[in-house]
Amino acid sequence: MSRPVPAALLPWLDALLCPHCREPLALTERTLRCPSGHSFDLARAGYVSLLPGSAPISGDDDDMARARDSFLSTGAYDALRELTADLAARALEGTDDPRVLDIGCGTGHYLSSVLDRVPGAQGLGVDTAPRALRFAARAHDRAAAAGWDVFSPFPLRDAGVDLVMDVFAPRNPAEFARVLRPGGRLLVVRPADEHLAELREHVPGMVRPDPRKEERLAEALAPHFTVEDSRPLRFTVALDDAMARDLVAMTPSARHVDLAALDGLDGPGGAPREVTVSVLASLHRPR
Repeated sequence: MSRPVPAALLPWLDALLCPHCREPLALTERTLRCPSGHSFDLARAGYVSLLPGSAPISGDDDDMARARDSFLSTGAYDALRELTADLAARALEGTDDPRVLDIGCGTGHYLSSVLDRVPGAQGLGVDTAPRALRFAARAHDRAAAAGWDVFSPFPLRDAGVDLVMDVFAPRNPAEFARVLRPGGRLLVVRPADEHLAELREHVPGMVRPDPRKEERLAEALAPHFTVEDSRPLRFTVALDDAMARDLVAMTPSARHVDLAALDGLDGPGGAPREVTVSVLASLHRPR
């Protein structure tokens, strides 16, 4: 007996396109097919990969996705989760049954908070990591999950999304603007200069923020969006050794750091007991 199709995917079927030929997709049992014969099976975990290649190289591996799930489940980033939900709810105010697209959704942690805050909203979390998509597919009963590459044309029709979320994720401003309806919004959350500063001082090899990050972001978004609101958020998080390890392991720094060296860090010269979380969140309106 085949597994049922996730109910959260059904509201998105009329918006999805074949990544090969850009034709509409239709659902037959647990397979999406276009008129040209391209097909995409739903994974047992409930997500669908719309990546045109058969074996994509993911930005996050299984260990990174598991570390992210472990760390975020502690509640350490709940203030950021609340800010994301607040801005999303503001952007969607007055919109009936809005569609929310979460780019680089990871485990679906932030998307689920938005769906909790906005009754009737339908979410679609996008990532390239199979393990992250497994988490995202069960993050919320109104959250579907799909795999595709943010740097390629999105397999979505024009003007079919009410909110695009980009939380600590790569960006494709032209595609964001294309899939947003005229009254839609883009929500971008990114690290500020002080983000995890204490941890970076203690862990050689951790990625440091680009000093021109805000300038580059403004240049990239300017042809497509205007800034509607911007909010900084800064707070401290108390860490134990497991949290410190997961926090490093869930970020791009995991590719540059010997995570085994983090085990048992404590006391002078070890992992800091508190770190600063410093981010900027902004809402953008399409031009």
